Amino acid sequence: MVTTTLREMLITADAIRFGDFTLASGKKSTVYIDIKKAITSPAILKKIASEVLSRNQQFDAVAGVAVGGVPLAVSVSLAADKPYVIIRKEQKGHGLASLIIGEVSGKRILLVEDVTTSGGSAVFGIEQLRSAGGLVKDVIAVVDRNEGAEKTLRDLNVTLTPLVRMQDLITG
Repeated sequence: MVTTTLREMLITADAIRFGDFTLASGKKSTVYIDIKKAITSPAILKKIASEVLSRNQQFDAVAGVAVGGVPLAVSVSLAADKPYVIIRKEQKGHGLASLIIGEVSGKRILLVEDVTTSGGSAVFGIEQLRSAGGLVKDVIAVVDRNEGAEKTLRDLNVTLTPLVRMQDLITG
C-alpha cells in the first residue's frame, strides 16, 4: 500500500500558488499557501488530524482562530475525541460578545494554525486563550513559512511544530 504524504496531498490540491501576494502578516511574497482551499478536501483534513495527533496528544481541548484554524480544530477534535474551541478575530456586537467559544479555563489547549509566517495569528490566539485561563504550550501549524513564527512563539514559552515547512512544498 502506497501512503501519500501530507506534502504530496497539498501539492496535488494546488495549495501552492505563485505570483505577487500580501500575506496576513503584511509581508509580500511570491508564494501563497492556500491551506483553506486544501482543507475543503475530507482526505486532506483527515490526514492533517492524523499528523497532528501523531505529534501531540497531551491536550484537553484543541483551538483554532477563525477562519482557517476552525476546520482544523474540528477535525482534530473528532479524531482525538476531545472538545474544540473557536477563537473569534473580533467581538460580536450582540450575544455574549466573547472572543472564545468553548471551555478553556485550567485546561491544556493545543492551538492549531493553517499557515504561520510571523506568528501574529498564533500570538493573538495564545493571548486570548491565556486571558481566558487556558494553558497553552504548543502550536501545530500545517505549514510554517520559516519567517519568524518559531522564535516569536518560543519567546512566549510556546513550541511551534510544523507538519510541513514551506521549503519542502516548493523544492520537494
